[in-house]
Amino acid sequence: CPGATAGIYLWLCVMFSLVLISDGSPSKPCEKSCLSGSCVNGSCVCDRGWVGDQCQHCQGRFNIMSSPLFCSPNAVLRLRFNHFATECSWDHMYVYDGDSIYAPLVAVFSGLIVPEVKGNETVPEVETNSGYALLHFFSDAAYNLTGFEIFYSINSCPNNCSGHGKCTSGNSIASRVYCECDKYWKGEACDIPYCRNNCGSPDHGYCDLTGEKLCVCNDSWQGPDCSLTVPSTESYWIMPTVKPFGASLGRASHKAVVQEKVMWVVGGYIFNYSNFQMVLNYNLESGIWNTVPISSGPLPRYGHSLALYWSDIYMFGGKLEMGASNVTDELWVFNIPKMTWSQKSPSVPAHGLVYAVEGHSAHIVELDNGDVVMVVIFGYSSIYSYISNVQEYNIRTNTWLVPEIRGAIAQGGYGHSSVYDSGSKSVYVHGGYKSLPANKYGLVDDLYRYEVQTRTWTILRESGYPRYLHSSVLLGGTLLIFGGNTHNDTSLSNGAKCFSADFLAYDIACDEWTVLPKPNLHRDVNRFGHTAVTSNGSMYVFGGFSSVLLNDVLIYRPPSCEAFLGQERCEAAGPGVRCIWKGGCCMSWEPNFFALHLCSISALATVDERCYRFSDCTSCTANTNGCQWCDSKKCISALSNCTAVSWPTVKNFTKCPIRNLEICSKMANCKSCSLNLSCQWDPQQQECHTLPAQLCGDSWSNVGEACLQINSSRESYDNAQHYCKNLEGNIASLTTGKQVDYVLEELQKYQQKGKVCVSCLCCFSLFIFQNLQAFFSSASHLSLFSVIAAQNCSGLRTCGLCLEQPDCGWCGDPSNTGRGQCMEGSYRGPMKSTSKHSQDMVLETGLCPKERGFEWAFIQCPACQCNGHSTCVNGSVCEQCRNLTTGLHCETCLPGYHGDPTNGGKCQACKCNGHANVCQVLTGKCFCTTKGIKGDQCQLCDSENRYLGNPLRGTCYYNLLIDYQFTFSLLQEDDQHYTAINFMATPEQNLDMSINASNNFNLNITWSVGSTAGTISGEEIPIVSKTNIKEYRDSFSCEKFSFHSNPNITFYVYVSNFSWPIKIQIAFSQHNSIMDLVQFFVTFFSCFLSLLLVAAVVWKIKQTCWASRRREQLMRERQQMASRPFASVAVTLDVGGTQIELLQGGIEGPPKPVAVEPCSGGKAAVLTVLMCLPRGASGVPPPGQSGIAIASALIDTSQQKPMDFKEKSQGLKNRKALPPTHQGTCV
Repeated sequence: CPGATAGIYLWLCVMFSLVLISDGSPSKPCEKSCLSGSCVNGSCVCDRGWVGDQCQHCQGRFNIMSSPLFCSPNAVLRLRFNHFATECSWDHMYVYDGDSIYAPLVAVFSGLIVPEVKGNETVPEVETNSGYALLHFFSDAAYNLTGFEIFYSINSCPNNCSGHGKCTSGNSIASRVYCECDKYWKGEACDIPYCRNNCGSPDHGYCDLTGEKLCVCNDSWQGPDCSLTVPSTESYWIMPTVKPFGASLGRASHKAVVQEKVMWVVGGYIFNYSNFQMVLNYNLESGIWNTVPISSGPLPRYGHSLALYWSDIYMFGGKLEMGASNVTDELWVFNIPKMTWSQKSPSVPAHGLVYAVEGHSAHIVELDNGDVVMVVIFGYSSIYSYISNVQEYNIRTNTWLVPEIRGAIAQGGYGHSSVYDSGSKSVYVHGGYKSLPANKYGLVDDLYRYEVQTRTWTILRESGYPRYLHSSVLLGGTLLIFGGNTHNDTSLSNGAKCFSADFLAYDIACDEWTVLPKPNLHRDVNRFGHTAVTSNGSMYVFGGFSSVLLNDVLIYRPPSCEAFLGQERCEAAGPGVRCIWKGGCCMSWEPNFFALHLCSISALATVDERCYRFSDCTSCTANTNGCQWCDSKKCISALSNCTAVSWPTVKNFTKCPIRNLEICSKMANCKSCSLNLSCQWDPQQQECHTLPAQLCGDSWSNVGEACLQINSSRESYDNAQHYCKNLEGNIASLTTGKQVDYVLEELQKYQQKGKVCVSCLCCFSLFIFQNLQAFFSSASHLSLFSVIAAQNCSGLRTCGLCLEQPDCGWCGDPSNTGRGQCMEGSYRGPMKSTSKHSQDMVLETGLCPKERGFEWAFIQCPACQCNGHSTCVNGSVCEQCRNLTTGLHCETCLPGYHGDPTNGGKCQACKCNGHANVCQVLTGKCFCTTKGIKGDQCQLCDSENRYLGNPLRGTCYYNLLIDYQFTFSLLQEDDQHYTAINFMATPEQNLDMSINASNNFNLNITWSVGSTAGTISGEEIPIVSKTNIKEYRDSFSCEKFSFHSNPNITFYVYVSNFSWPIKIQIAFSQHNSIMDLVQFFVTFFSCFLSLLLVAAVVWKIKQTCWASRRREQLMRERQQMASRPFASVAVTLDVGGTQIELLQGGIEGPPKPVAVEPCSGGKAAVLTVLMCLPRGASGVPPPGQSGIAIASALIDTSQQKPMDFKEKSQGLKNRKALPPTHQGTCV
């Protein structure tokens, strides 16, 4: 159809001008602006494909080809997205070559797609050959980006010949056109340049126009235009033509190995597996593809691993093509000479386990002992989530093993890349999608080295560019990383792309990363899910995904060390290549060479910041950052000093303590956590923690919630105290074994939670685990993109719901009232499956025959949608809903009726036994209007809450207690249907009643004799009837109702006709007119005894106060006595001589005091004298004794005169004046 594109664009321009005119006409303005529509009479009228009050949401179906344009059924449609920006991995545009989702899927667009090089094609042009193209866009509506623009053409040349040719019609097929390319341009779209600069003819090479139009270079020249010498100091990329061309070659998440210059490709993900070729091979020299016919073998799969050993290819794991969680642990071997598959059945050691994984990698290594093992690195398990283990398959013994790993603690993941270096027998692992702390997931830029012989992990320098589903190869001592998905979190992605063309190089010798230039080819080569191999010093990249499945091959040839002449140039070569000068020649660096002198100082320098991120001892000491583990809690640079000397510094991971804590933290789900007996899953935090009993390790004791370490060495107390202070703990110095046992016993007894140090005993708090049920999270994010799952269309009862599912269409019946049937279909009509076990669908218009009046709707619903309960006026307005229905589309039942009236369904009356007017529309559950009545049909009383009665014959009452006040708060959403509540009470004497509420209500009070509560028997006698009140009080006397003679008198209170919400208070109290003597005396004596008790308590308080004051007075006297100054007395003893009277006065009289200390008040004093002790016959005191003693006595001074006292005692002449005489005591 020539000019089809112009016609569509013209039609769109006309519509746009009509929108402008409509907006300019005077009308009622809209409160909010209409983003994708026009304002008509105050409301937004949305454009096609837009919904919402502001036309802000893209939703629904519409047909772009709405103009009366006719094309042949086999017309070629070309779609171009000149701009595409959606949230990567969450928002997708699916393009099908047909008019339904059962047609072949040809492209899936997602993320931010912008040109890497100005002028390059970035978003591939999509071609459909069925004459139809179905575009389905899905978004989770979390982030809104700028969206996309679609341009399409019919039977036009690819990409309009890219501006390098002209479009001409062909003769073979009618209406088919092709490009006639200009000179030096080739390809279907004339987008591939050839023979640039005429290949440097004649010195460098010549242009071969007979074949593929390529440069044929002379022996000493190379490159796409023969401009580089052989060998060359420069690198270059080339993209050879696919021979033979076939779209079936395109695939992603496949794997490839090289054997004798032939690349073998196995498996992979494709859109349609009907013509899938499981095994392909590509001749790296001739560039020719070949398919390998296989009669039997494994099912198609992707995300598996391949490893080559001699002429056998070992394939392990992967995700099978069928099913959402079919991750397998199958091990297949493909023999290249015989072209046959065979499945292995390895044995597993007792209590062992083989993880069925996808997104892993594998390498075959020959060990020093002669064994050949296949090492499987990481991966994702549908049962155990992200796997951090290494699995080993021994080819000789045909057994699996999950070995114990040494060194750093590596975090496993999905979609990483790995390469094996045979010289050092080490595997280098980079990137991946992994489980992160705090129950999060994301991309990482980690780089690990795994030494297969010693089973040791080492952490190398991270790249700084997180990614997964990328490729890596090892060329000349340099690790080359290409492509991948670099989008992690939209809120933090900073424009990271789903499909990347990043090219990174890691220098193994210097532990240094470099960003290399991206491929400079005629179009962008962004991708992920590709594979890369090496041969003859070059890297070959095949396939991948970049909105479409790719089938191209990219070749990268790095610089050659032989081209660098002289030692200085050789050692300065790079980036992307590491060369070393040896024996007068420049050669590629190998891991067994020592070349640290070639590295810059900045590359070898270590700072504390690079070490702080390691939280465990082994990871801190098993890396290339030069770190050390200090104080048993932090990782710092080896050039720094540790603060504590009590704990030894660790610089070798072999000296690190047990690491259960760090190992458990790497477990990503409950299943994997439960495999380790030292770990336990925390369902609240969704994390794996170490069991308290297993946390402490060697030389540690687990007590309650603490790990304790007792240091028995002679550590100084200051150092121990400083160490424990750093742990925010306490210190206790224990010197005996009994003290240690006592502390342990007390900690076990009280489950002490704090941090305790015991010379030096240290501990840290542990989490108290709870036994809750864990759940297993899925991993849908691991797929290349979300796959549209077919729905059960027959269960959808309305056309609107039917067309919300991309695989469904609506067949309207001849009544034209909105009735019909939802079924699987396409734009042309309904479809059915070819067989019960087949997913293939074929068109079957007989399911909705147009000749019998049925109408097939796939783009939009018929105008009249009344669900079969009304005809329409003005085409779409339901005239009058019948059959007890209501609503704009007669889609719901009238109040008081329930059922599902959609698509001709019926409504029936609510059965509520007279206690409700409405019920739940779909289930028929009644909304009871009387509080206390419950049940789907209001047939029960809420007896658990004191409601009594029989709602089938009457109603329900709340049984009130006498002399209590009850409050009923009907404030919740569940109470909004209540309009009545009933009460009952059975008094024994005169009754007072009061009731009040927050809203107006009607009140009716009755009474009856007998047990007829809640029944309609006519025995109730009305007493009170009030309407529209808020409060009521009344009394009912014994004279009127004879309570004593009729003990079964019951009062019924009916509160009704109130509005929600409401708060009601009601109380019944009874009293007697004649005082009861027994009650009087009981009350009197109770009061009397209470008074006596109060008096006793007051007396006791008084006595306590007096005693307290007395004690305070005595204390003051003691303090006063202690504060007085004391005199000294010199005593001379002359041993053997004549005894001299020490104090004045005769020996016969009373002794003279050394001191007299008066008490407060001067009526008593303390007399102190010296006494001579018996000395025996020799007159000499015993050895070691003085022979004298000091004696004190309490004396009464109240009868002596002050002057007489002064004369009798010289010891008071230097004392202060006595205080005034008053009553006092002395102790």
